[in-house]
Amino acid sequence: MKECCVVVPAVKKNAVIPDQLVKRLAGVTLIERAIHIARGFAPGEDVFVVTDSQEIELICERAGVQCRRNNHLCFRSLDIVAELRDSLTELASRYIYCCILRASCPLLTWVDLNDAWKKYRKTDADGLVTVKSVRQRIWNVRGGTMESFLGDKEEQFLVESRALIIVRLALLAAKNDGPGKIVPYYLNERGIEIQSYQDWWICERLLLRRHIVFVVVGYQAIGMGHVFRAIMLAHEISSHKISFVCTRQSELAVESIARKDYKIVRQGPEPLADTVLSLRPDMVINDILNTDVPYMATLMAASARCVNFEDEGPGADMADMVINALYEDSENTERLCCGPEYFCLRDEFADAARNTLRPEVKTVLITFGGTDSRDFSRRVLDIIEPVCHERDIAIRLVAGPGYTHRQAMEARLEELANPLVEFTCATNVMSRMMEGADLAICSAGRTVYELAHMRVPAIVAASHEREARHTFARSRNGFVFLGVMDKVNDAKIRNVFLAMLKYPRRARFFWRQTELDFTGNKARVVDLMLNVLQKRP
Repeated sequence: MKECCVVVPAVKKNAVIPDQLVKRLAGVTLIERAIHIARGFAPGEDVFVVTDSQEIELICERAGVQCRRNNHLCFRSLDIVAELRDSLTELASRYIYCCILRASCPLLTWVDLNDAWKKYRKTDADGLVTVKSVRQRIWNVRGGTMESFLGDKEEQFLVESRALIIVRLALLAAKNDGPGKIVPYYLNERGIEIQSYQDWWICERLLLRRHIVFVVVGYQAIGMGHVFRAIMLAHEISSHKISFVCTRQSELAVESIARKDYKIVRQGPEPLADTVLSLRPDMVINDILNTDVPYMATLMAASARCVNFEDEGPGADMADMVINALYEDSENTERLCCGPEYFCLRDEFADAARNTLRPEVKTVLITFGGTDSRDFSRRVLDIIEPVCHERDIAIRLVAGPGYTHRQAMEARLEELANPLVEFTCATNVMSRMMEGADLAICSAGRTVYELAHMRVPAIVAASHEREARHTFARSRNGFVFLGVMDKVNDAKIRNVFLAMLKYPRRARFFWRQTELDFTGNKARVVDLMLNVLQKRP
């Protein structure tokens, strides 16, 4: 005797949707999908389709599987084992076990079938049933009113998913011995059974989902801007599966993404491309700055589509698309998208109250990104605080989640004892920090775009040489650019700050910012990414 066979019930009379079994779902008919799953588990000679349809019989013949056709076949109960008793009894002389695979549960995969079989054999059970776990209150209507069976409790129940049943065929010969030992196999979200057009629509959308993997970098030296942008873009994609890969040194990135409940994998000792490909992505979004050729070649060889952000490395030429919003010195092509029209504004800014121009500066904002590893915030505070104290100007200090100088900053604020200085660390509402600010001093990263949207003229100093190449932060867009912070002396910062307190210059910069609009950029970038996902099979 052979160990196991697969039986696929395919009775057209029992379909809830006309021609359900031979209608294409995400490009493949239900019966063909079920046969493919069965063939991934057993050879064609051990796969049997039980049907009432001549059309399905032909499909089985072409697919190389066995078929048992009975024109009068019709299932009248939910007990599929009892309905198939004649066929199963025939197979009992040739097989020890039988897997009954239902074509109406298209989210099941051959991997599930193999896994269920292994778990079943380890238990030495008589049967296995696929189930879904649900938490619900159960009610009954009696005399026109509802009564709860469990009072106010919400209980967890196991509901049968009619995707798969495994049965020991010798049980069919037993008389009045009951079903024997039955074990569960949990399917949960893959246990959807097509019982309506709505189920069909949901299953089709789930089958068309692809896996998008964001590869990000975020630590003290490089900041958290890449992580924030990747999370923002991931939030916009609801039709596909999303995962994150963080580079080996990106502990800060792991902590930030973990709060958003996405799947995260941190690079181990293996090359980064191996970590990424272990997730079997359909598309990779690289937000890791410059890529090299070996990394990109490995991804492309695996047929993963690639969209890279701010990539000027040798691997950028191999990407399907490169988006460099912070660099304006490249010519745009279909594959290369550069400039501020590709900067993605976070949702919190879309509804924020954009500032009006006031005759005098009442509030100054100081912020140097998510890490500010050199503590430029405290240096700028010491330079401008005496001026602000003299003129009753409030100072808002905003540091990111990777700011490691918090204790030193708090000690300095205690020394100053200036009630007009407010310090905020790791805020989730940066737009609120910018509302009401008349002037800002900041680094040259993505913050300058947000300040331009909020109409806050700013004095900008780059944290390093690469950041100095972000040419948006210039006077044409309402900013005074000082250069790299390490090369700027305190006297220059103070003098420029005093100049920006004067209304005519600040007003000129303010009106330039009123002409800028980034509100539609995020949707445009997401569309570009998803178009890349659809281009190559």
